[in-house]
Amino acid sequence: MDNEFVLQNKAALDMDKIKTQDENELFYFVDNNTAASERITAPRYSYWKSVFRIFFKKKSNWVILFIFVLLILGAYLLPVIFPYSELENVLDTTSRNLAPWEAIGKFGFDLKWIFGTGRFSNSLFYGVWASARTSLSLALACAAINMVLGVIIGALWGYSKVLDNIFNVIYNIISNIPYVLMISLLVYIMSRGIGSFIFALTITGWLGIAYFFRTQVLIIRDREYNLASRCLGTPIFRVVTKNVLPYLTSVIVTLIATEIPSYIGMEVFLTYIGLGLSGTEPSLGHMIDIASDGWMTAPWGFWVPVAASAILTISLYLMGQNLADASDPRSHMQ
Repeated sequence: MDNEFVLQNKAALDMDKIKTQDENELFYFVDNNTAASERITAPRYSYWKSVFRIFFKKKSNWVILFIFVLLILGAYLLPVIFPYSELENVLDTTSRNLAPWEAIGKFGFDLKWIFGTGRFSNSLFYGVWASARTSLSLALACAAINMVLGVIIGALWGYSKVLDNIFNVIYNIISNIPYVLMISLLVYIMSRGIGSFIFALTITGWLGIAYFFRTQVLIIRDREYNLASRCLGTPIFRVVTKNVLPYLTSVIVTLIATEIPSYIGMEVFLTYIGLGLSGTEPSLGHMIDIASDGWMTAPWGFWVPVAASAILTISLYLMGQNLADASDPRSHMQ
């Protein structure tokens, strides 16, 4: 009987020892470390990494990006490797307005003549790439200037009531002047060079972008975190750059996606009607203007720059729109 009692006590002690070991494994003391208590074990979030992950998730975006990179490389590298001159073969009257097959038959198979020749016996293939470089450079410069001025001034415009009163008067005056008429007048007064054309497109081009951003800022200006920053005495410029503009990233990308193609179209249209760049600068509008007289007899000279302009603007627009969709924070909640 005593032996049985001893065995039961020994078994109970063993069970208590096992239970104590299990508790020691499950529960343990930690030091009072504030930094360790605030450490987050969730994976780190990167906004732009998430943007590009969503962008490249669509297979069509790879195709659009490939076309865009191909256009950029062709526009900026080919004219350097193969310099283009519209009057290179102007004295060769037998080479004017040759179809692609006729040019290849005359000069042999060469990429230089794959699109045929123009009215001055010039290579349309080299001409398209040199013209695309001019049109694309002009569009990128205008978009960069107008977007920087428009976004910053528009954000301050919507956030400051003093600037709101001033810029509303300026906007109401300038917006009633036809935009094309103003550009045409400025180009006519100065000159038909690239510098004057960029100046004409940017002297008031930023105002419409600024007004659009003003309305966007008015929507989020009085939200709680902005009111808290103002109560803490944060300067307006810091509130705009740290609180307001990051919230409007997708809107900015959407505007860029529409602005760059629109400037390419503006250059093509104004140069075509004789109010844009001069004939000394190769541009898509100039090529279309030169070939418009004989587009029935030599349609390749007209449709090649038209197709190049369409492909350039469409690829820029599609890539920008898809990037704007990917930059929307709501699409990251997966």
